Amino acid sequence: MWQRWFDRLQPIFLVLALLFVALLLRSQWPALRAYPWHFHGGWLALSALLMVAAWLLEVRIWHLLLRVVDGVVPYGAALRMWFLAALIRYIPGNVWQPLSLTLYCQRWGVRPEATIASIALYQAVVLLAVLPIALIYFGFTGNWGLLSGMLTNIAPWLLAIGTIPVLTFVLRPQWLIGIMNWALQRIGRPAIAARLSTTHLLLLLFLGMIDWFFWGASFATLALALGRPETLGIGAFSFHLIAVYPIAYAIGFLSLITPSGFGVREGTFYLLLTPLLAGGYVTAIALAMRLWNILGEVLMALLTVAAERLWPIAPTRLHPPRHTITTPVDVVSADTVS
Repeated sequence: MWQRWFDRLQPIFLVLALLFVALLLRSQWPALRAYPWHFHGGWLALSALLMVAAWLLEVRIWHLLLRVVDGVVPYGAALRMWFLAALIRYIPGNVWQPLSLTLYCQRWGVRPEATIASIALYQAVVLLAVLPIALIYFGFTGNWGLLSGMLTNIAPWLLAIGTIPVLTFVLRPQWLIGIMNWALQRIGRPAIAARLSTTHLLLLLFLGMIDWFFWGASFATLALALGRPETLGIGAFSFHLIAVYPIAYAIGFLSLITPSGFGVREGTFYLLLTPLLAGGYVTAIALAMRLWNILGEVLMALLTVAAERLWPIAPTRLHPPRHTITTPVDVVSADTVS
């Protein structure tokens, strides 16, 4: 029944998502018009390539986690699901994108609780991957932005506290599965028989850090495409933007105030980068990255819709159920790529 209603309501969801995106952009239009834009095509093209690389890798991370919870879906199909569901997250409420992915995965015989678990694990992995980046950045630069004066004395303690979640779950990766199963039971879903080893989690965290590097580099090259202030050299400029991007994204995501952390993410950029760059410039590049990301997602969603019509992938169960994955090598070798 849910699948039938989802198929009927999906066009409405897409229209609502586009409407909310348009309203978000309209609210920031004066700031966008006031900034003296100067596009440099080479940097812009590199930014686009890095953004696509980030998407391909983040879908791969989710794809690997799907296999951890016995979700067998071709990588090509996972890509299509990801991009079709991406725009829906701009609708207020944090359930639409997971619901969309859950219903898409059901077509491939993946249980709803398995899809929910894979999404929860994915979010946990990519957020944990931000912590090493933040520790390196704050520890190396000492730049806490506008809060530097307030946090100078307690900065070492904050860095020490930041290591606890990563070390805890690396040493006890099954605790992630336990927390996930507890959450599933809270919403009336059965627990998942899954196993996550330390080696496997370290691989996923490494992939997550590379993914964040791609996103940060896409942000930095977009900013270079708009023109770099002379206050920082290109190396220092790129370093700060690459490192700050995942930190700001994670804070925006965890805020749960607005769809996709809109406003919170941009505010974090301002907070951390304003001591280094002019506030107006920071606001402009933050909004430009938001717009760039949205345009990319719209384009990828449209290309995915076209691909679905021209080269449909028929849902089928590809392998017998598997409930444990012991090594990263097993995950990659058993994978089916469409």
